[in-house]
Amino acid sequence: MLNLFILLLERVGLIILIAYILMNINHFKTMMNEREKRRSQWQLIIIFGCFSMISNFTGIQIRGDEIINGTVYNHLDSDASLANTRVLTIGVSGLIGGPFVALAVAVISGMYRVYIGGADAYIYLISSIFIALISGYFGYKAMRANRYPTIVKGACIGGTTEIIQMLCILLFSDNTEHAWTLVKLIAIPMISINSIGTAIFLSIILSTIKQEEETRAIQTHDVLQLANQTLPYFRSGLNEQSAKKAAEIILNLMRVSAVAITNRKDILTHVGAASDHHVAQKAIITNLSKRAIQSGTLKEAYSSEEIGCNHPGCPLEAAIVVPLRVKNDVVGTLKLYFTNKYDVNYSDKQLATGLAEIFSSQLELGQAETQSALIRDAEIKSLQAQVNPHFFFNAINTISALVRIDSEKARELLLQLSQFFRSNLQGARNNTISLEKELQQVESYLSLEQARYPDRFNVSFDIDRTCYGALVPPFAIQILVENAIKHAFKNRKYNNEIIVKAHKAQTGLVISVSDNGHGIPYEKLDKIGKTSVHSESGSGSALENLNRRLDGLFGYEASLQIHSDHQGTQVSCTIPYHNLEEEKIESNHCR
Repeated sequence: MLNLFILLLERVGLIILIAYILMNINHFKTMMNEREKRRSQWQLIIIFGCFSMISNFTGIQIRGDEIINGTVYNHLDSDASLANTRVLTIGVSGLIGGPFVALAVAVISGMYRVYIGGADAYIYLISSIFIALISGYFGYKAMRANRYPTIVKGACIGGTTEIIQMLCILLFSDNTEHAWTLVKLIAIPMISINSIGTAIFLSIILSTIKQEEETRAIQTHDVLQLANQTLPYFRSGLNEQSAKKAAEIILNLMRVSAVAITNRKDILTHVGAASDHHVAQKAIITNLSKRAIQSGTLKEAYSSEEIGCNHPGCPLEAAIVVPLRVKNDVVGTLKLYFTNKYDVNYSDKQLATGLAEIFSSQLELGQAETQSALIRDAEIKSLQAQVNPHFFFNAINTISALVRIDSEKARELLLQLSQFFRSNLQGARNNTISLEKELQQVESYLSLEQARYPDRFNVSFDIDRTCYGALVPPFAIQILVENAIKHAFKNRKYNNEIIVKAHKAQTGLVISVSDNGHGIPYEKLDKIGKTSVHSESGSGSALENLNRRLDGLFGYEASLQIHSDHQGTQVSCTIPYHNLEEEKIESNHCR
């Protein structure tokens, strides 16, 4: 019995060796990943059908209780039997390919076993069908769950299928005594071997799949890490600074000898080996890069001659050059160099292609963001420019009214207005100014309005002194104050109070302007700041303008919040807190 076990183990070893070789062939791995497809199942039938044929003619001949170890059997005498690994191949084919594959392999294996002959050869065709149905059932369940049976489950199924074969021998044999003698001799070795063989076969498949998943996970992690670290640089555009930073990151994280990035004409950066003659700010010197730019496709080279560098003693022996694109136009190349051509493998090419696609997307995204920012900036400045005439004409009307009444006062106000607009023009290039500057402009506006309507209203300020350096949109507070003066009090000539508040909160800088006026009619409240609302005193476009600027600069969260009842109105907004000094430091750092 032990001798039979060892001999069967040798046969299983042959099957396992072939399985290991197959699992290292890319086509077979692809086929295993697509095993539910009919095309793959026919290929599995051919492969496992061949396995079953090998199992049949490499079996061990049994005569009574005598074990005869031959080499290849094409025919058996009528009193002989054959111990082999046929059940193993049928069982594994079912666990991998499902019932269709298992039944086809069972028929092939069973028919060939009948052809070989021996005692009760027809039994093995019957047992093969039963084995195929059982293993195919469990294989089908595993396929539905998009997985493989576990090693333990496979071992149990392998042992069970061999037990079924033993039972078939006992039930269907014409000679019960001969069948019992045969089963006693081969049952334990064959059940054990079939269980072990199935487990080993599945372990090879599962370990290969796990290894590939781990490899893909590592590659994915590397790509994501590279993409994450290079994102800020490539989004700023393809230039020397961004290219150098990105190339250094790639060199540190990838198994390459050198990294270069070019535009269509010049080398933007080259870090690593051969950096003594592959120098930034010089024209592209390799023919390989020129061909990649012209063709727009990946190019490979496995010698210095193929790279096309004419510098004597260049250590670079291999290269992968991938075009970088923006809107389908080649704008440059990503180049990975190797000092040993044997270091280049398939994963390097896949990784280079993936990185180039990500970098191209980043460049295109950066370009789109730049264009979007320019458009948004232009829109904000256009809206801002609409405020200036609005304030200017009101101020001129006030001064012109004072010229005849109090020329000295008019002169002072005119100087103040001049100073106001001079200050505004100096900051016209910016979408934000300091809160202190904004409050100065508000006070200038109030002095003009107070001159026009003496003692009509009182404006008080509650400002956190630590917030004077905070950045706010120009005219933000002035518009809110002006809106309150024009609309809050109607014809009321006394007891008109306006409070301007600004303080720092966790959410940002909170600005509010409140009044004790008549309030906003309920039917107009939802429309204020969102669209023009016509009234006796104006169109309400100023608040709409301000809201659009806040949204463009800081997003929807910064939109105006309006609360109003018969006791008054409060208009507020919360914007991100940015300090003027911080912006200066950031600006100097960028330079």
